[in-house]
Amino acid sequence: MDIQWFPGHMHATRRALRERLQTIDVVIELLDARLPGSSANPLLAELTAGKPVLKVLNKEDLAEPELTARWLARYRAQDGTGALALHAHTPGPAQLLVRACRSLAPHRRGMAKPLRVLIAGIPNVGKSTLLNTLIGRKVAKAADEPGVTRHEQRVALADDVYLFDTPGLLWPKILSPESGWRLAASGAVGRNAWDEEEVALALLAWMQQTHPERLQQRYRAWVSELQVREWPARALLEAIGRRRGALRPGGVVDGHKAAEVVLADFRAGALGRLTLETPEAFEAWMAQARQAQAERQAQRARRRAARSALEPRSDVA
Repeated sequence: MDIQWFPGHMHATRRALRERLQTIDVVIELLDARLPGSSANPLLAELTAGKPVLKVLNKEDLAEPELTARWLARYRAQDGTGALALHAHTPGPAQLLVRACRSLAPHRRGMAKPLRVLIAGIPNVGKSTLLNTLIGRKVAKAADEPGVTRHEQRVALADDVYLFDTPGLLWPKILSPESGWRLAASGAVGRNAWDEEEVALALLAWMQQTHPERLQQRYRAWVSELQVREWPARALLEAIGRRRGALRPGGVVDGHKAAEVVLADFRAGALGRLTLETPEAFEAWMAQARQAQAERQAQRARRRAARSALEPRSDVA
């Protein structure tokens, strides 16, 4: 599933990030705990190379605890990287973040050397909601859709700690189809860039293989255990849509509306705590995607060379 979304304002965000990072001591990258690898921006990793980074797995109350622990361990093993998990009701999040950032830049302390922190992440990962929680009042607009924050903001987390908030940023090309549908399911990608039905079908098929009991718990009044485990994902989606009244005239199931039901259930946690990827699975997808990209580039190079060989040479009399 090829999903790409890089609207015009993200070009401006990338330029602003590059400029702001020149004065930043620590970068907080906010990740979605349900898809930590897929929600990590490779463009941000490129821009922040050499700077201490704190990986914050947000929405950890919606993710599987044992997999969150594995992802945290993976990030903490990387040089110059800290990691912690948060959710909307984590007590004292500002103190947690300040302590973690100070440990990554211990030389920045006091008003003479204030700690300058930048928080960045993909759209709809919860930055605005977290920022409002940190400050204790609404300073950022929050919504369950990507692309709400458009301008940088600066707030004080402590007398000598300044936090710069930036708009959500994706990257120009999502290499892995596996990451693509997971990002779309989480709400990180604008709706005009993907098909809800395709994404819901991918999510259902994945859950049938990994968490059929969660589907049974949620939809047991509508489908049997056998149907959850054995039916094609499309038949399961149609059964869910029919029972939820997602119908067109004539009693035909509206696949788009049925998909919205499933995706809304996932985002609200109604399907239980789910982590859509393990560190190992994510690395395997990315290795396959990089190999496929290299093969495409080699093929294009061969075609260019072939065309060049057929063109007449201007130095031939």
